Amino acid sequence: MFDIKAAGAAVASAILIACSMGQAAHAADKVYRIGAPLPLTGGLSPEGLRMKSGYDLWAEKQNAAGGIKAGNDSYKVEIIYSDYQSNTPRAVQSAELMITENKVDALFAPFGSGATKAVSAVSEKYGVPMIAAQAASAQVYDQGFKYLFGMYTPNDTVVKPLVDLVLKSDPSIKRVAVLSRNDLFPLAIAEEFLKYAKAKGFEIVSDQKYPIGTVDFSSALTQIRASKPDWIYTTGYTNDNILIRKQMQEQGVKTRLIAMLIGPTTPEFIANTGKLAENVVTASWWDVAAKFKGDDVFGSAEGFEKAFRAQNDNRYPDYSVASAAACGVVLALAVNKAGTVEKPKVRDQIAALDAHTFYGHIKFGPTGQIESLKPPTMQIQNGQPTVVDPVEIKQADIRFEPK
Repeated sequence: MFDIKAAGAAVASAILIACSMGQAAHAADKVYRIGAPLPLTGGLSPEGLRMKSGYDLWAEKQNAAGGIKAGNDSYKVEIIYSDYQSNTPRAVQSAELMITENKVDALFAPFGSGATKAVSAVSEKYGVPMIAAQAASAQVYDQGFKYLFGMYTPNDTVVKPLVDLVLKSDPSIKRVAVLSRNDLFPLAIAEEFLKYAKAKGFEIVSDQKYPIGTVDFSSALTQIRASKPDWIYTTGYTNDNILIRKQMQEQGVKTRLIAMLIGPTTPEFIANTGKLAENVVTASWWDVAAKFKGDDVFGSAEGFEKAFRAQNDNRYPDYSVASAAACGVVLALAVNKAGTVEKPKVRDQIAALDAHTFYGHIKFGPTGQIESLKPPTMQIQNGQPTVVDPVEIKQADIRFEPK
């Protein structure tokens, strides 16, 4: 079993070595350096470690294919990591140091909408292209920045399809309880959900927020249990939702449907909740079931899955890993089209990109947020992430707990 804590400690101990190697490399070397501040320890470490596994896999595949091509030159990929310990101000400091001291050519954004928004001011200040693997909130992209791009479609694209699916599949589901982490991305998702669910006629019987760092959800769950919801919708991160799902069982909270964003399709969630993961629904920005094909080092969604499983004890690659690897694919395509590693020209090619990849069709909108994907809705069925929507890639019907 993948040990998150051990992996985080190992990665953290190697960071200073990686950074010093990056500083020692001569500027004349044909090396394309990418800075990646990540939460490799702390409460967000599961997300940070998954992102790192996606970046590392892409870099290895890209280098094995001869590196990134720019005109007549080829550049070896080097990713410089720092552990910001799940603390956003440290992410900002790390990004600035990577730009000013490590002289990176591009940045991979930190985890989450809040940290990405904070760091985007740094990348914009220095004119360094930054691609966000995991930042969906429109508030990140409405700043008028030109150097920020994101691999997740807007929040409503992972909310509306699920609401519509539930309404169509079982009209008896009427009463909804919402529990959201008091943080930029989880709150934005919850707000989108509440707005759309109300518009579609659902009754919101409970709407609660929990502070960052909460480990005891008993008070909120007691109120939810008393409201007798047909559907419970939670927003937060993987560790939050693992605790919430376990404590729902301990508190005797019952409902027809549980939806959680984010985390349920991850190996950590399934391993730590066991049978309690069954029938939990979530939204996903990517799944191998979509069978995307493209002109990149992975070639297809299946090719990416095969490469990831070969390196990661046959573990399933979720959308967070895929979006991280896709950040690298975008950079490689943009540098190739630009014919140079000059930052403004690479930025322009990212903005103009219109490509088919293992991650799907990639085209960025005017704010820098991707606009070309149709995220699938997933449910854990028989212990495995299963596509229940959209219909063109559906693997099974959505399931509800009995009345």
